[in-house]
Amino acid sequence: MAQKLNEAMWKQLLQRSARDSMSLQGQIREMLVSAILDGQLPPGVPVPSSREMADQLGVARNTVVLAYQQLADEGYLVSRQRSGHFVNADMVPGRAPAERVAHEPPRRGAPDWSQRFTQRPALQRSIVKPADWQKYPHPFLYGQFDASLFPTADWRECCIKALSVLDIRDWAPDQITRDDETLVQQIRTRVLPRRGVWASADEIVVTVGAQHALYMVADLLMRSSTRVGIEDPGYPDARNIFASRTSQLVPLAVDEHGLPVSDALRGLDFVYTTPSHQCPTTVTMPLPRREALLKLADEADFIVIEDDYESENRFEGEPTPALKSLDRSNRVIYIGSLSKTFAPGLRIGYIVGPAELIAELRALRRLMLRHPPAYIQRSFALFLSLGHFDAMLRRLAATQRERAALLMEALARELPQCQVVPVSGGGSCWVRLPDPLDAVTVAERARERGVLIEPGGVFFMADPPPAPYFRLGYTAIPSAAIAPGIRALAEVVHELAR
Repeated sequence: MAQKLNEAMWKQLLQRSARDSMSLQGQIREMLVSAILDGQLPPGVPVPSSREMADQLGVARNTVVLAYQQLADEGYLVSRQRSGHFVNADMVPGRAPAERVAHEPPRRGAPDWSQRFTQRPALQRSIVKPADWQKYPHPFLYGQFDASLFPTADWRECCIKALSVLDIRDWAPDQITRDDETLVQQIRTRVLPRRGVWASADEIVVTVGAQHALYMVADLLMRSSTRVGIEDPGYPDARNIFASRTSQLVPLAVDEHGLPVSDALRGLDFVYTTPSHQCPTTVTMPLPRREALLKLADEADFIVIEDDYESENRFEGEPTPALKSLDRSNRVIYIGSLSKTFAPGLRIGYIVGPAELIAELRALRRLMLRHPPAYIQRSFALFLSLGHFDAMLRRLAATQRERAALLMEALARELPQCQVVPVSGGGSCWVRLPDPLDAVTVAERARERGVLIEPGGVFFMADPPPAPYFRLGYTAIPSAAIAPGIRALAEVVHELAR
């Protein structure tokens, strides 16, 4: 029989399961499940009596009794009359304790995986952000979660409503290729019309974020000879996705109005653009240029992939109509995100396009993951229908307008030698350091002082890329931390410029 765990060990196990959001009873259940599945409690051994466990953990006996009862109901423990509770031997058959598993070296004749890869996505240049970024006092990172702005009560309300008996009957079955009809209806009637886009249900497919949408479009429509024009600088993940399908990527230099419309677009099969707030410069493509782009698309017979990732957040005036709203020839594939604005981890996006295209994308999605989690879709549909999404956008716009103003004031005061693209909306600004400073070096030194910035080289197709650019995001940094953060960044810049 395994050695009996003593009081100190039980307390240590409980501490590992301690979470503010979980009840004490839940923590005890999680502690025991982890100990069983990790092999610390082998099959068949007894667990302490409820009285003994309560004494060792310093909790009420009823709390332990209820935890034991639920674990017995779930099959982790077996109750034996007058003997107590024992670990169910049937729960983890053949599983060895985790700490006893030896990591043996590969046997002779093991496959050389490097020779089997058809591509190496891990070697592509991508945006990298520290996993522990929330520990830094001045995280000028774009597109990250801000706990202070998350509508916790509203989202919880929608999640609870989605757990009603009738709702569960709707979303629990395998949807195969279908999406939640209520979510599609909300996208059609509440989200898209704000961008001037009108679409029928068969012209919309829900995705696991805009990133998934780009991947599906590339997988379905691009092959090795496909010529794809992409903004330069531009969104790195779109570039990497397209590069995994074709070697015919054509960089299209952007100006103060985004993607120029010129003869450089002729001969392309697809043009990828971010017209609402160009990534990463944040500039907005004016209406005349949008109309000219669509006219040229008709003439030169190319398809436009419109990534409207930041459409809702404009500080002054009305948002410029989406390219898709001006499209009369079904030449625009429109990609949007519902979750990026306030909780990127929810991963909900969509594609709008001709019904023929959407039908094929649904079939392709079935091969990938069938459909995004139906429970999340239903919860988001409720979030939209109850008006929480609109209210949240208004709060976010006000907060980000304030933060943008504070950031621009601090940059003008502390770093007047830098070139800063004026901010008209969105969640970031694009900055150029004076020559010969390198943004990577500045970022490394700034990080040592608690300031996180994003070097801009990854946004350029050239390798090596231009060195002096960087991006400052303000979606996840408190207003009070902006000015001190820019002051610390300015100190780094001044030191390196000496």
